[in-house]
Amino acid sequence: MSSVRDKANRRISALKSLLCVGLDSDVDKLPAVFLKYENPVLEFNRSVIRATGDVAIAYKLNTAFYEARGIAGLRDMEKTLTHIPDSVMTIADAKRADIGNTSKKYAQAFFEHWPFDAITVAPYMGFDSLEPFFAYKDKLVFVLCLTSNEGSADFEEQTLESGGPLYRSVLGKVASWSRNDNAGVVVGATKSTLLGDIRREAPSLFFLIPGVGAQGGSLEEAVDLGVDRNRQSAIINVSRSLIYPPAEVATLFSGVDDYERAVAAEASKIHDVMQRVL
Repeated sequence: MSSVRDKANRRISALKSLLCVGLDSDVDKLPAVFLKYENPVLEFNRSVIRATGDVAIAYKLNTAFYEARGIAGLRDMEKTLTHIPDSVMTIADAKRADIGNTSKKYAQAFFEHWPFDAITVAPYMGFDSLEPFFAYKDKLVFVLCLTSNEGSADFEEQTLESGGPLYRSVLGKVASWSRNDNAGVVVGATKSTLLGDIRREAPSLFFLIPGVGAQGGSLEEAVDLGVDRNRQSAIINVSRSLIYPPAEVATLFSGVDDYERAVAAEASKIHDVMQRVL
């Protein structure tokens, strides 16, 4: 088994948690208490990690929020990784894939230069575009399968000549691409009516489940339907609804400690639900 997958599953069992904290750190949305710092995004990320570290299984950095700020953003991403404990999985939400020699460089970037434990990738160009990622047998590769956005109906849910939807074809392919159980899929919590079926069809894959919180997916259903038979091998991402308290609350923060207490309280609520269902 992939060492990253094993690490995540051991933490899931120990904490009775599936929480993946999305560090979609947008400088325009940071609470005002962070703007006094020379590097507000990095201080913000450090605070989120401190506030959630006791219940988090993973941290997912959406690379767009860092790349959009150029070199300064990439430095923040790199420094953020150094503040995440080794026992917690790190995910580059980069959604990469290209012809093989290009994907090889993407894999080197996110698995070697930036030592992420896992990455999200797109399946559209087929196996040769993803093989360089799967070649890292001790990492985890999350392939987009059935995403939480409305546009998933444009392609992912379209019926093929075989009679099944495209996402089910992707699901079958990913299982065959796995090396050392290092394969996973992204399945949106907003698709809860299908999540259980997808888990039954892919009992061996690791699930990354976005769409809870701001996108309206059910946390309870995502936990119950997403885990494998050992009640493991799934993480549920929560980003905006956790790291950005409501504006009326954020204006009351007198300092970073107040922010961290608010985020810790919200993370604890999420964890409580996960514990009850697990």
